[in-house]
Formats: sequence, C-alpha cells, structure tokens
Amino acid sequence: MSLAPGIVLAVGVGNALEFYDFTTFAYFAIQIGRTFFPSQSSHGLLYALATFGIGFLTRPLGALLIGRYADRAGRTAAMLISFTLMGVGILGCSLTPGYARIGAAAPVLLVGFRLLQGFAVGGEIGPSTAYLAESAPPERRGLYVALQLATQYAAGLASGVVGFVLSGVLSDTQLRNWGWRIALLLGVAVVPAGIYIRRRLPETIDRAVDIARHQRVGAAMLALYVLFMAACTTCVYVVSYMNTYAQDTLKLGVHLGFGATIVEGLTVMGIAPLGGALSDRIGRKRVMLSALVMLMLVVAPAYVAMTAWGSPLVLYVVTALLAGLEALMVTAVITLVVEAIPRRVRATGFGLLYAIVVAVFGGFAQFIVRALIELTGSPFAPAGYLILVLIIGGAAMLGVRETAPYARAY
Repeated sequence: MSLAPGIVLAVGVGNALEFYDFTTFAYFAIQIGRTFFPSQSSHGLLYALATFGIGFLTRPLGALLIGRYADRAGRTAAMLISFTLMGVGILGCSLTPGYARIGAAAPVLLVGFRLLQGFAVGGEIGPSTAYLAESAPPERRGLYVALQLATQYAAGLASGVVGFVLSGVLSDTQLRNWGWRIALLLGVAVVPAGIYIRRRLPETIDRAVDIARHQRVGAAMLALYVLFMAACTTCVYVVSYMNTYAQDTLKLGVHLGFGATIVEGLTVMGIAPLGGALSDRIGRKRVMLSALVMLMLVVAPAYVAMTAWGSPLVLYVVTALLAGLEALMVTAVITLVVEAIPRRVRATGFGLLYAIVVAVFGGFAQFIVRALIELTGSPFAPAGYLILVLIIGGAAMLGVRETAPYARAY
C-alpha cells in the first residue's frame, strides 16, 4: 500500500513534535545549566550537557518495551504512547523550579524527567520508521524514510526559530531566568493536536509485505551496522553542537548561535528527501559512502575557517555544508538498516539498535566535544573527534550489502 500525502504528513508532524521537545533542551543547555546547578560552579554547561546525555540512557528501554508492543499490537498505538509520555516529560522539565529555590532537588527532578523523555523518544523511532518503510512503494522507500530525518530537523528548526526570537526580544537575564521555559512550554501546547493526529492514522502491521531482503541479520553484520550508525549519530550531534560552539567557543552570542540551528534545520529538511530519492536510484551504499568521504575531507578546513574568521557568515556556511552531507549519509543509512530487518521484529529491532547506538555514541557526543576542547585548549577538537569516528564508520560501510530494490548492488 502507499500512504496518502496527508497521512505521511501526520506521521511526520507527530515525529517532529516529539523531537522539538527533546532538542530544545540541547539548544538551551547554557541557560538550563545556570538554572539547575549551583551558580558558583564553573561547570554548569558541562553538567547541563551531561543531563542532556542522561536522557539517552533510557532510550534502549523505551525502544525495547514500546517497540515490542508495536510489533504485537500495531505501530500507531505504540506511537501514541510514546508521544503522550514525551508530553509529560517536557511539562515536568519546563515547570521544575531551579536550584536557587529548591536546592539539590532541582537537578534530581530534571534528571528524572529527562529519563522519561529518553524512554519516550526511544519508543518513537522504531514504530514510526517501520510505519514509513512498510507503507512506501518499493521504488520510493528511501524518500519516505527520509521523512524520519527531515521531520526531526523540522523540530530542530522550530526550536531554533523559537530560540532566535526569544534571544532577540529578551535580555540574557530574562532568557536565563524564564525565557527557556517558554520554549519548552510551546512544545507542551501542541501535545493535544499531536494525540489527535496520531489517533487517526491507519495501521500497517497486518497489511504490509515484508520488505527485508535478508531475513536474518547475523552478528557480524549487526556489528557493522552499529559501527556506521555510531559514525552517523556522532556526526549529527557534533553538527548540532554548532549553537553552543558559536556561543561558548566563537563568542558570537546567543542570538547568532540560534541562527546556526535555523540554518542546520533548513538544510537537512531540504537535503534529506534528496538523499532518500537518490538512494532509491543509485543505492544506499553509494550515497552514504560518498557523503562520508566528503565529510572527512571538509570537516577540518571548516573548523579552521570558523576559528580563523569567527564571523556569522562563515559559521552559517560551515553549518549548512556539514548538515547537508550529514543528511545525505544518515538518510541512506537509516533506510538500509530498516530494510534489512524482518517485519515481525522491525519496530523492536530497528528501534533498539538505533537507541543503543545513540545512547552510547550520540547522547554524550556534545559532552565529549566540550570536554576535549577544555582538555586540549583547542577549538579544533570537534573536527578531530569527528574524523576519527568517520574513518571507523566508513570501514564498516564497505562491508554491508546493498538493500535498495531497484539499485544495482555493489
């Protein structure tokens, strides 16, 4: 079967609403760190980024429990559960008083709500990606699955726009004291609409043909998937760090930092569908390997340019370049992996694999980058870290099989 455009939009909107809540926390890491941790501490940003990373620890549990429910009871019911839980988590984060008012209870409550958010997002990825893949015509599966990435970045774009506007109309003190809470509460406001949209989605589990070309994923192949998905998720979160990098390292200020998130969101939203469609024509491997090689070639010069000139224009050009190549690579990778997993375990299998990789390699990527900058004193630390993981991921990509039905395999 093929999804009607309105239903495709409904899946995408629900996914975007979930990721708006999750990414807003990262974009306001500096302000949240100053709210929930002792004011005399010089490591508020590191603590906030660590708290952001903690939210990834419960992703695998959410992927396992909600994913299993999706494989048994249906994709739409599982997506509805994960969306509702995310609403509860983001409401708690936005209303929890700061350290100045309730002391150590503030970061404890914050961590608890972040764990709930991580559980919800972990349970979202498997069912929603399976839904898109199972509903797509075989020759357009890459394009449909690209909506997974595109809508995540639509959420990032919305969060970036909100941050850009708030940082433009509020003072730094206002943004630190309560402005970031407004950004989070905007996500809560759309939860009822998201629940309504998802309740109207038709189910795919009983009608979808199995799209997996390989009915069994062996341990060796699974290890390769982990390695190149680790490279992808590290790339995603290093590029997403541009907002904080602009503020904390380049000293360009909050307003211009949020401009980078807008550039990143617009770029990925435009390039991800192109990457999906291209992978349908020439194959997943060709797209993801080509994008990875180009990333390895440009990332070091990109960081040299940013630190040498330190201008908003250079920051935005670099962000667009890295985000565009990232979108090409990640879209092809997601499609390849979901195509290789049998339908009966697709929501659980893909969701769990994705969640574990993101929890281990993505959740703390920004913390690692910031720690490396502090440890080495070099603004080029993110480039070196990213190149290393791309080399490992590229080697793994060479060993996997092509899955695109209409592309000539390697």
